[in-house]
Amino acid sequence: MAEEVKVNTIEEILENTTIADVYKAAKQLDGVAKKTKLIESPFFSDLCGNNVYLKPENLQNTGSFKLRGAYNKISQLSDEEKKIGVITASAGNHAQGVAFAAQQLGVNAVICMPATTPLLKVEATKAMGAEVVLHGDSFDDAYAKSLELQKKKGYVYIHPFNDKQVLLGQGTTALEIIDQLKDVDAILVPIGGGGFASGVALATKAVNPHVKVIGVEPEGAACMENSFARGQVSSLNFVETVADGCAVKTPGDLTYAFCKKYLDQIITVSEMEIMSALLSLIEKHKLIAEGAGVLSLAALNKLPFKGKKVVAIVSGGNIDISTISALIDKALIARGRVFCFSVLLPDKPGQLVNVAKILADNNANVIKLDHNQSKVTDSFKKVELQITVETNNHDHIQKLTKALNDAGYDVAKVF
Repeated sequence: MAEEVKVNTIEEILENTTIADVYKAAKQLDGVAKKTKLIESPFFSDLCGNNVYLKPENLQNTGSFKLRGAYNKISQLSDEEKKIGVITASAGNHAQGVAFAAQQLGVNAVICMPATTPLLKVEATKAMGAEVVLHGDSFDDAYAKSLELQKKKGYVYIHPFNDKQVLLGQGTTALEIIDQLKDVDAILVPIGGGGFASGVALATKAVNPHVKVIGVEPEGAACMENSFARGQVSSLNFVETVADGCAVKTPGDLTYAFCKKYLDQIITVSEMEIMSALLSLIEKHKLIAEGAGVLSLAALNKLPFKGKKVVAIVSGGNIDISTISALIDKALIARGRVFCFSVLLPDKPGQLVNVAKILADNNANVIKLDHNQSKVTDSFKKVELQITVETNNHDHIQKLTKALNDAGYDVAKVF
């Protein structure tokens, strides 16, 4: 799956790539990519015991860091290559980066995307003038289709991560971080195929080798950690994660080499940790991000140190309303902020009022109620009442449950 390196071996590229290359990329991006400003976060700092700053690449042009690598790559193509046009495969953000860069540089672009890609990302890519081809259920399916079309049409391939010029463009993010926070101790960067982590780690270590660079992967798509464990580029049998931008089965051979050399550590995070981080970012900073965008935030509680200055990169914010609504609902349930339960009531007047009083006395706000008299129960003289309430936390749920039990109601948790 990894893009073939035709001129130099991976070892030669690794050895000959320097900080000068990243500064060259930064010059290419001057006036094109926003220099997103660090945001100090008292909430996330208190949460993990470090001084945390957010690098909000979700506020970048096109909504993610991917613009950096795509523009750097396409801007350095020859006139002949630009006339041919470019093609790529992407779960979404790289697609928009390539489309934006191609539009700015007057190059035709074809983007292959999984058929499962959120509509927001598909429409945003089309709006920038790119031709979108939807194919398959995963990045790897779309990637295979893009190779087929490249062979047929002769397009120049813009790999989403396994390309030197792409990862150099992504590495400009680290230059901005260090410029704004010169005494930074650690940088957290998400890993999909490894291009972002490669560029950030390369640039960081070249400027200050004492700064730790920690990659973060979802447990359901930890392709780089899997490859590290096996000692070579390896493929996962399947991936499943709410961080769809990082749903990659196989890292690049080039990015594997860069990450192996420059990354200090990889942390994996659960789906619930990702959703909880997303909810916290929205509530505490009023910032919208996608699942992959908050991986670094989800890893803050797992850092093996305290009292350090840490930058967590919020890598992207392209998420559709239905997806973000579902993720928020799940996070609220996991935190004990929403509680749905059912009780059986005697089928006679006044019972609903009794339950309502218990809820009110315990400060539980009803957001949904279903009084189902037609449902068959063990007793024809009882009806089922299903209630969804807003609660403060799991302790509040336990207190509410006890109050209902004490009043003679048998509580069955729904979610």
